[in-house]
Amino acid sequence: MSQPRQLRDESDFDQLPDNIPISATIADIEERRGFMIFYRFVIEVKTKGGSKYLIYRRYREFFNLHQNLELKLSTMSPSGPYSCSLPFLPKKVYMGNKQEIAESRIPELNNYVKKLLSLPTWLLMEEELQMFFYQSELDSQQVPRTLRRLRPPTRRVKQLTCAHAGVRLFVFVPSQAMFDFSGSGQLELSLRAGEVIFLLRRVNADWLEGTVRDRTGIFPVSFVKIIKPLPDSDSEGEGEGTKGPPAGSYSCLRCYLHQGGSVETRDLCVEEDLSAQPSYKDLLTRMREVFQLEDIALNYRDSEGDLVRILDDEDVKLMVMEGRCQGSEIKRPVNQYPWELHITLASDLSVYNTEP
Repeated sequence: MSQPRQLRDESDFDQLPDNIPISATIADIEERRGFMIFYRFVIEVKTKGGSKYLIYRRYREFFNLHQNLELKLSTMSPSGPYSCSLPFLPKKVYMGNKQEIAESRIPELNNYVKKLLSLPTWLLMEEELQMFFYQSELDSQQVPRTLRRLRPPTRRVKQLTCAHAGVRLFVFVPSQAMFDFSGSGQLELSLRAGEVIFLLRRVNADWLEGTVRDRTGIFPVSFVKIIKPLPDSDSEGEGEGTKGPPAGSYSCLRCYLHQGGSVETRDLCVEEDLSAQPSYKDLLTRMREVFQLEDIALNYRDSEGDLVRILDDEDVKLMVMEGRCQGSEIKRPVNQYPWELHITLASDLSVYNTEP
């Protein structure tokens, strides 16, 4: 008999509540575009009562759980009734392709969660472990894309989209799934493959109205791939007074690259709430990835219109605070951050309002 099974047989397993998780499987990974691009593991959890549900966890959450359990077990007597050894958790990886790292971790993390939930039942009752496997409201709102590890490889998997609704929802239009569209006349909006569009309303079954690059117009539905659908109601004023888009929808971060006397505008999909405050390191890393430039500086515009260089997390906090103060004076889509990033070359001091 295997060691995990021996431990389970010797425990008071029958006394456990039905909602206690007893097994879990890593079903897939999903890319998330926060202020940094990262991957979450989609985990199918099975409870003692037979119910199943999905949770979404990053590697750092596995790491934090493991550290907390190690700390708790270290205070117990190694020969006492409440002693056991935790399974091996794969170590942190600091270099390499993030998707490849996440994919390679699936078998190891699968082994980790299975062994973890096979340990003595007193460990299953620990708060840290229960909270890790608990399906939060945010977990329940997510719609999985594929779940490759739970399905036969020959079965076709449809791409699912989230059904949250709100006013002026943000949509991401992948370049591989749409064509360029040249609008004719002042009412039609010209589009380029890969651009991010804000939907405002549905004109009819074939046309939508939206905003891109500070221009508003109509365009054919067939030229865009909509991830976040429009609400059923398009009435004016709906959603006024809300703080942002519904849970699970995208936010938009507007960025400007100042280089060689020209300014390039980018709108980025960010899967973080509008109230989120990023770290300086996360913003710098993301901007280097977006603009494919290494030696850059982050900046924001102050109330006087001058660029101010960002050097640390405190500067980011000031930028966010000032953006929120100025937010009411500038009309933006409901899910666009009230602060904007201005990217310059680190060596270019000519962009600042300074006297020689």
